[in-house]
Amino acid sequence: MLLTIDAGNTNTTIGFYDGKELVCTARLSTDTRRTAEQYAAELSAVATLKKASLDGVTGAIISSVVPELTATLKKAVSIVCGVNAKVLGPGLKNGLNIKIDNPAQLGADLVAGAVAAISSYELPCLVMDLGTATKISVIDADGVYRGCTISAGVAISLDALANSAAQLPTVNLDVDVCPAYGTNTVTSMQAGIILGTAAMLDGLCERIEENLGQPIKTVVSTGGFSREITKHCRRRHTCDPDLILRGLRIIYEKNA
Repeated sequence: MLLTIDAGNTNTTIGFYDGKELVCTARLSTDTRRTAEQYAAELSAVATLKKASLDGVTGAIISSVVPELTATLKKAVSIVCGVNAKVLGPGLKNGLNIKIDNPAQLGADLVAGAVAAISSYELPCLVMDLGTATKISVIDADGVYRGCTISAGVAISLDALANSAAQLPTVNLDVDVCPAYGTNTVTSMQAGIILGTAAMLDGLCERIEENLGQPIKTVVSTGGFSREITKHCRRRHTCDPDLILRGLRIIYEKNA
């Protein structure tokens, strides 16, 4: 069994693979104050909860955008599984042709997401990761990673509103119908955040398509807010919550 870990700024996602089958997943809060032993205890608890045997883990791979947490997670995996986890980064083969100014600067999560998208979807493709930050990766018809956009994520925008404006509450974003404007504080914020983000994604799709000079065949969305936001987009999205974990599995297999 393969253990895959994607450590983001807000959440850390864990997946157990039996061959190519994703057996189970779990999400933990990312906390750099936790020790390796604490993360080991959480990994053990998750495995017990999901009925996944850690004794059967023969390999592990970690994607992390939190550098101070990477070594901690690697040690935690060693404690509970007795394996030396691979860390996605320079020196690990990923098979991705990256054409940006400095390929080494590309985030591990973006690399894993792009690798999975190329293996699963028709190109050219946009990979939208709606997590702490909202990121759009651009992959051309030849499977070349051309670049990305990065903007403040949905949660950052909500927190900024709630913390900066005393009378604005935190609101629910999981709504099936969202009017273009609200008639009270809550619906007004929902319109601004949900439809504002959806309109930004639609607009960026059009501009990226123009700049790339190729019609975008697939738009894939992942991340914690993907379902809430993309169902309000005008352009069709394919939601793939396990995209990054699948990319990690593919990269692990390239280096096994």
